[in-house]
Amino acid sequence: MARYTEAVCKLCRREGQKLFLKGDRCYTGKCSIERRAYAPGQHGAARKKTTEYSTQLRAKQTARRYYGLSESQFHKYYEMAARKTGVTGEQLLRICESRLDNVVYLLGFGSSRSEARQIVNHGHILLNGIKTDIPSVLLKAGDVVSVKDTSRTNEQFKKIIEEAAKKSVPAWLEFSRDKMEGRVLSLPERDQIGAPVEEHLIVEFYSK
Repeated sequence: MARYTEAVCKLCRREGQKLFLKGDRCYTGKCSIERRAYAPGQHGAARKKTTEYSTQLRAKQTARRYYGLSESQFHKYYEMAARKTGVTGEQLLRICESRLDNVVYLLGFGSSRSEARQIVNHGHILLNGIKTDIPSVLLKAGDVVSVKDTSRTNEQFKKIIEEAAKKSVPAWLEFSRDKMEGRVLSLPERDQIGAPVEEHLIVEFYSK
């Protein structure tokens, strides 16, 4: 899969809002949105005409970048969501939220989704007691995500867990600091998903 290798802060500036791609930095005055709240590039600060298509495109790009997905991955999830019963946009966000790397991030095992993805790739995470290094695995209710025993003594993880204990997790997840594990209680409802997007615009974009 192609990887984005440029400064991720440009993505936040392009979408005009914080996507929390840099972890703790996003909560400080160093955040690029705080300093330059306009799109990157020579003409980024210029006022641009907004069309229906551009609004839909920006909604799709915002969601894709928020979860750190490629276009092909995101479109595949849209097709999966369209086949499910219920509201397609909500099903799409529910699928994105249930990815293993996203759950690892929400549990506090990573300061950003990209760091959580790297942690999974490096084999530090167990899914239902089995080592899993595939960030795109979709979880279901009852699944347990934990840190591998040999990784728990890692100083980096000790620091991460200490910080995780200070944060709250979404109501659809349960976190145990002592066991360094989290459980999926249920898949999230729309009001439990913090993605800063209007999902109906994404559906309109792909429905053309």
